Amino acid sequence: MNPQWFEPLMERLFEAGALDVVLIPAIMKKSRPAVVLQVLTEPRRQERLFGIIFEESTTLGVRSYPVTRYELKREIKTVKTPYGNVRVKIARDTNGKVFNVAPEFESCRALSRKKGVPLKKIYAAVTRATLFMAHSVGSF
Repeated sequence: MNPQWFEPLMERLFEAGALDVVLIPAIMKKSRPAVVLQVLTEPRRQERLFGIIFEESTTLGVRSYPVTRYELKREIKTVKTPYGNVRVKIARDTNGKVFNVAPEFESCRALSRKKGVPLKKIYAAVTRATLFMAHSVGSF
């Protein structure tokens, strides 16, 4: 399959409700290079996503199997940085324990463009702000 076709395929899958889409390089039978398309979806959307895969790719078949998905609770907070406000995602377990705090990429990218500051500086400022926030209030 033309590798340029993967991006439109992925876009359509996400628009149709795919929870995740992954492309995995693989070596198939007879040592042929290939790409494995993996789509995570809810069962009710499966048939629609199969249709998109058949329309947008050269595949002749799709394998399907159930998986169990575990996820942490997510919460969005805004932190102040010297460059402006940035949204961060906070992931907690059911007891409220924080496992991850991550800057929201699109929020950082928009601020980077707006202020003309490298993206990595925005990320560093968010990291400092979240550490300060955690220490000053004891948690998020």
